[in-house]
Amino acid sequence: MKLPVALTIAGSDSGGGAGIQADLKTFAVLGVHGTSAITAVTAQNTVDVTDVVEMSAQSVRGQIDAVVLDLGVDAAKTGMLSSAEIIRTVAQAVREHGIAKLVVDPVMVAKSGAKLLRDDAVDVLRKRLVPLAAVLTPNLPEAEVLLGRAISSLDDRHAAVRDLLALGARAVVLKGGHAEGDALDIYWDGSEMVELTAHRIETRNTHGSGCVFSAAIAAGLARGMETLPAVSAAKRFITDAIEHSLELGHGHGPVNPAFSLDPEAGR
Repeated sequence: MKLPVALTIAGSDSGGGAGIQADLKTFAVLGVHGTSAITAVTAQNTVDVTDVVEMSAQSVRGQIDAVVLDLGVDAAKTGMLSSAEIIRTVAQAVREHGIAKLVVDPVMVAKSGAKLLRDDAVDVLRKRLVPLAAVLTPNLPEAEVLLGRAISSLDDRHAAVRDLLALGARAVVLKGGHAEGDALDIYWDGSEMVELTAHRIETRNTHGSGCVFSAAIAAGLARGMETLPAVSAAKRFITDAIEHSLELGHGHGPVNPAFSLDPEAGR
């Protein structure tokens, strides 16, 4: 049996709710073989991030090379990259290996509020990695950092996706989870602007939602889907994962990418 291969380049979440753990669960459920290059190891749970140990850039590159050279990679995604040096290394590896189907989730802050990207790495992310993205998936606070301005109204969001695309990505999904009302994401690829709307699920258990969403897009791309259908399918998937989120821990519980495997989920 041969499966498409997806690679996550991200940090490890010891609580299992976000990062590579969430990505690998998502890949498995969506029918792709998941591989990983770990950029950092976090001591993390639903409440807080208490420690972060970065991998060396050499180790990150070695992990990427090991996967690509043997298994091949049909699509990849990035999450927590932590430092400017790691971002430069990942960008170089993506270019040299010709990984065209790359989803860039510009992870900056954990649900707990802990910073996951150094301030001096933002410009490197913007200039080195974003232009390599097939899809860029910032939430509203991340988009504000990337663009250096506030994004408040719906008109602001429409203008923001255009300016984010101008940074070099081939498509952008500006996530609306931090806004009020329905969960409205805006997709723009330079020719088609689409509003992707889902009802807002009243829960605090959204830990890992950005990771699962971007991993689901990468899984779709790995399986040969075009970009907008992959994004639309990922939107439906993350909505279900939030609806069936898990009551774990004392803080923000994790979304549940394995909801379809739960015999109680459909009852």
